[in-house]
Amino acid sequence: MKKYLVIGQIVKPQGVRGEVKVLPLTDDPARFCDLETVYLDEKGERSAKVLSARVREGFAYVALEGVPDRDAAERLRNRALYVDRAHAAPLPEGRYYISDLIGMAVEDETGAALGQLADVLQAGGNDVYEVEGVRTFRFPALKRVLMSVDVEGGKMVLDSAVLAQIAVYDDED
Repeated sequence: MKKYLVIGQIVKPQGVRGEVKVLPLTDDPARFCDLETVYLDEKGERSAKVLSARVREGFAYVALEGVPDRDAAERLRNRALYVDRAHAAPLPEGRYYISDLIGMAVEDETGAALGQLADVLQAGGNDVYEVEGVRTFRFPALKRVLMSVDVEGGKMVLDSAVLAQIAVYDDED
């Protein structure tokens, strides 16, 4: 499991006083308003105190300590913002952080390897998981196909009978 989780990506500077416009990569953009500190790298080596934050029209606008002007904010363009796991929003039972799922080994109930979880597509009602292996395929993240998800062990087990009904394979016409 990763110690630091991505919560947003800086899109561009906002104004001339160092504020940045952030695309939230979280279910609750308002959480930016409660943050005290963010990290500017996935290892937590560079932190910044959040001086102020507001949310408008699906974006967060954040002022960070050490970013006094537009030029400093421009140097942060396209950079991801992270929080440490201790300050991550708690998840309900059966929900997972995407960063914990990516790279997870995927197998069926017999233990046969199907590949690795390469991506989680958030397309609407259900997330869609993309698995890369001998055959690349996608399937909706439904409870009936997900037999188990072991985040700490890095393994997901799928019901092969259900998967046969709902998976879409890249090599099929």
